[in-house]
Amino acid sequence: MLPSLPWLAFGVASSSRLVHAQSAGSIVQVGNSLVSAMMMFLGNEEKVYILDKAEGNSAQINGHPAWGSAWDINSHTATLMEVYTNTFCASGMHLPNGSYATFGGNGAVGPGGSIGSVLNNAGSGAYDATYGDYDGGTAIRILNPCTNADDWSSPQCQWFDNATVLSMQKRRWYSACEPLGDGTIALIGGFVNGGYINRNTPNTDPAYEGGAAEPTYEFFPSRGAATEMQFMVSTSGLNSYAHTYLMPSGKMLVQANISTMLWDPDTNTETQLPSMPGNVVRVYPASGAVAMLPLTPANNWTPTILFCGGSDMPDSYWGNYSYPYYNTWDYPASKDCQRLTPEPPDGSSPAYQQDDDMLEGRTMGQFIALPDGTMLVVNGGLNGTAGYAQATGMTPNFSNMPYGESLATGPVGTPAIYNPNMPSGSRWSNAGLGTSNLARLYHSSAMLLPDASVMIAGSNPNIDVNLSTIYPTTYTVEVFYPPYFSASVRPQPTGIPSQLSYGGAYFNITVPATSYSGSANAAASNTTVVLSRGGFTTHAMNMGQRHLQLNNTYTVNSDGSYVLHVAQAPPNPNLFQPGPTLLFVVVNGIPSNGTMVIVGSGNVETQPTSAVSDLPPNVLNDAAQGTGSGSNSSQSSSSKPSTGLIVGAIVGAIAVIGIIGAAFGIVVARRRRAASRQHPAAAYAMGTTKSGYVGSGAAAADRARHSDSSAFVPLQQDNPSLAWNASSVSLQYQDDYGGRPSDVAYDPYHPDPDGMRRVEGYRS
Repeated sequence: MLPSLPWLAFGVASSSRLVHAQSAGSIVQVGNSLVSAMMMFLGNEEKVYILDKAEGNSAQINGHPAWGSAWDINSHTATLMEVYTNTFCASGMHLPNGSYATFGGNGAVGPGGSIGSVLNNAGSGAYDATYGDYDGGTAIRILNPCTNADDWSSPQCQWFDNATVLSMQKRRWYSACEPLGDGTIALIGGFVNGGYINRNTPNTDPAYEGGAAEPTYEFFPSRGAATEMQFMVSTSGLNSYAHTYLMPSGKMLVQANISTMLWDPDTNTETQLPSMPGNVVRVYPASGAVAMLPLTPANNWTPTILFCGGSDMPDSYWGNYSYPYYNTWDYPASKDCQRLTPEPPDGSSPAYQQDDDMLEGRTMGQFIALPDGTMLVVNGGLNGTAGYAQATGMTPNFSNMPYGESLATGPVGTPAIYNPNMPSGSRWSNAGLGTSNLARLYHSSAMLLPDASVMIAGSNPNIDVNLSTIYPTTYTVEVFYPPYFSASVRPQPTGIPSQLSYGGAYFNITVPATSYSGSANAAASNTTVVLSRGGFTTHAMNMGQRHLQLNNTYTVNSDGSYVLHVAQAPPNPNLFQPGPTLLFVVVNGIPSNGTMVIVGSGNVETQPTSAVSDLPPNVLNDAAQGTGSGSNSSQSSSSKPSTGLIVGAIVGAIAVIGIIGAAFGIVVARRRRAASRQHPAAAYAMGTTKSGYVGSGAAAADRARHSDSSAFVPLQQDNPSLAWNASSVSLQYQDDYGGRPSDVAYDPYHPDPDGMRRVEGYRS
């Protein structure tokens, strides 16, 4: 059972307040995460796992500050977890059996972000005696999610974090991370130690930056030695956390700087695609909101990527490892949105297509795919970029930095929803959505929960914990309730399997009459079954996030219930890579509670595929009606254990790792939720026949921008990879910025006039 620990943060407790809190469009503060949520992922139907960077959190574990916790979705409490290496700006991904891995991070640090007390061969920290963290630069950490029914004192429920046993070949900080169709994970690029952007000035070594950049890729489990990727050279500087999406062909879309390409991971060949229109940078630290649109039978499961926000700052403004040249907080974020279908089904050349602008510019905005087929964007700021610094090329003294260490300002507290099914010009709306008064800027995160609400946490644009600056280290957890929470009834499907295959025999899900009201025929025809994978979230990204609608038909029964005949996942694992996902049944735009299932075999291997089965024809019953009432409802289903193996192999200069085995249970434990009404999203057409799969079209070549800048004068330092905090910049925290004393009660949304200027154009 989950141990009772002193460091528990209690949120909303009374059931009456819980019901009241679930009003559609509201954002509700629910508890304390204990560590700031720089990274999160949904482990199962009960737990969200949180990782911070190693820093001076007041929450202590085993005699040192904690930087890991597990959030209980039902009780709104956090429990500390031991993590050994510094997870600062790592990447992460699910594994085929439902476990998760995180990759890389930074060297060990101590108070104020100082280099750890024991140095490694790279000149960064191997260990710090005060914070107790070890070097995370090559670390691979594995977690098997557990439930309250499991023994949390067991190593099987804790992070495996030992870089002397399991590690990457190369040091990677801000690396990209994307699974292949067999569950192997591609790890691409990154910094070696740190900086604002991944380049020196002048940029005479765009590949390795004198040892500060890592332009290679490798795989987990290993497929051989790390290999240089030319794209990481041509996008030098602005290629941290590159956007990566596996395509149906098995090639991977990679986007960084303003360049785009399709990469073949088997042959390391690159096909150049058009550059980003308007020279808008979407990768960190511009940090645009980027996501794949829903994959549906109607679009033949053809991936289209939506890029929104970020920054079109001139290249010279970005500076180098040390800090930006420009005062970024004075530069407005972009509101531009572009769509790209990298492999058009008609064989045409891929091309960016202008989409509706966002309602306001955002840097660090984050897309969350909702079960109803719409896309929520949360968090971010109107001006500036991600990252933090104590100087810029234009403001050399920290005492003159107007927003502390933050390089962004103008927090956007109101979410917005993008509906891909609406006509052009009317796809964005924030009507009826509430506003948070918490700034969610650098190191914020968000994740879809099993009840189809969205957890929002984090924000910490500070080198170490700072509770008294304008944008402080934030531990408060919020939950956003999308518009469908206004419904009076929620679907209560039964018969959901615990594991799905790629192709093969269809399965049946029963939707009882109590799940809806009105005509059964109408409800059945407007019901979808969707797989929604929230991914691993960090830095306004959800690595691995995908939404796929399964094909289905239906039979309406005389008692008002109906049976959904549901196809397995399409027999192409590249569309929806093997691993865990929530399965939702959505009736008239209202989702059920999600059930965690495994797609695929549960192993890292070539996934078995089968032919698609024909579905039975629809059967109608004109007299059948739903009996749903206004009472709350929760999904009824049995526990669904899922067991698999992690096959981990790191073959390099130091070690060969065998099999790490672990079993994890998925136990259904759901909160009762006030049901919700449909958000404007048309149901996709169903079909009874098999669908084909199309490959890539011809690619249009385009020249990548090189990120040289002669306008910025570099800092003089011995090791450019350690330039993030130059020795000439004080690491001591200041309680004043711009001449104004800091105040814990200071409201960044409504600054008072005593010397602090307002952010032009701020919207709530």
